[in-house]
Amino acid sequence: MKKRLLILGAMAFTAVQALSVHAQTKGQSKEPIRIGAILSTTGPAGYLGDPQLKTLQTYIAQINQEGGVLGRKLELVHYDDASEAGKANGFAKRLLDDDKVDFLIAGTTTGATMAMAPLIEKAGIPLISLSGAVVVVEPVKKWIFKTPHTDRMAAEKVFEDMKKNGITKVGLLSETSGFGQSGAKETRLVAAKYGITLVADETYGPKDTDVTAQLTKIRGVAGIQSLFVFGLGQGPAVVTKNAAQLGMKLPLYQSHGVASNEFIKLAGAAAEGVRLPTPALLIANTLANNDPQRPLVTSYAATYWRQYKDEPSTFGGYALDALMLGVHAIKTAGGTNKEAVRDALEKTKNFMGTTGQFNMSPTDHMGLNLSAFRMVEVKNGGWVLLK
Repeated sequence: MKKRLLILGAMAFTAVQALSVHAQTKGQSKEPIRIGAILSTTGPAGYLGDPQLKTLQTYIAQINQEGGVLGRKLELVHYDDASEAGKANGFAKRLLDDDKVDFLIAGTTTGATMAMAPLIEKAGIPLISLSGAVVVVEPVKKWIFKTPHTDRMAAEKVFEDMKKNGITKVGLLSETSGFGQSGAKETRLVAAKYGITLVADETYGPKDTDVTAQLTKIRGVAGIQSLFVFGLGQGPAVVTKNAAQLGMKLPLYQSHGVASNEFIKLAGAAAEGVRLPTPALLIANTLANNDPQRPLVTSYAATYWRQYKDEPSTFGGYALDALMLGVHAIKTAGGTNKEAVRDALEKTKNFMGTTGQFNMSPTDHMGLNLSAFRMVEVKNGGWVLLK
């Protein structure tokens, strides 16, 4: 009898334990999925980071209205690094230690991303960067991915167009930011591949309000045929306006660091004729009806307009792609286990985003190729696709 009571007691204890674990698991399953974001919503890169934050807020609210992810709501915890890369590491530490986020969408700028990279790698948490430089993903870092095309790809796309137009002697003017420095490095590395000689190589600061000295020097180089500017935020608009004020007639190319209507607003009439590589979003409504990206980019543009009465930017598109890639990885992993989510991101195949079709691998944490870029030109105050 005593033995029977002991068995029954053990069974009851086990049942209570099972119920307790079930209750805890059920409670945990209703905990929100916490997404950490560090963006440059103010400062020189503010016009990049502001639409990124708005995009995340809009689509997270939409996902939550539709029931969340795996039955759990998404919760966004975000900080503004004010376009100062030095602040990113501190905010990343706060997101990890205090806010206990499940994954991060962070780094409007290359400098910010690289400032937090060592901490992210040590902590072991997936981060999807919104910055452009190739250094973010080369060499491959276990926990870091990115959605924008690289600076190397931008240089190659620009040089393809220059080659078509018989341009061989080019002046390079790059920003001293992380993105600009990396872009200049990659430009120098791929120039010869396209038969391009860099006959001038100057720099400017991201907060400079006048670059006429550098432009005057470039203009004086014998035989120069074109100017290629590598930067982001407000700086490239300053360069474009100064070039017009100096009466420079050289064809002017920019990188995807200015692929936004805001660039045209800032540069004004001086932007006319500027060429650059861009994701499809910038020309969403002019894409062919059978273009595989058209449904996605036009839907995003319509959603953003309804919410903010403004045109979306390619920078906001990078954030949308990062969010959807993260959500897709969590669904694939069946939860927020960080290693499983990281593995799912790395195995992403044929995932269509506003930036292009992503095909990631252990050796490629971006997953885009040159076909994801479109070459455009500013004509009559708007963007026109070049054939």
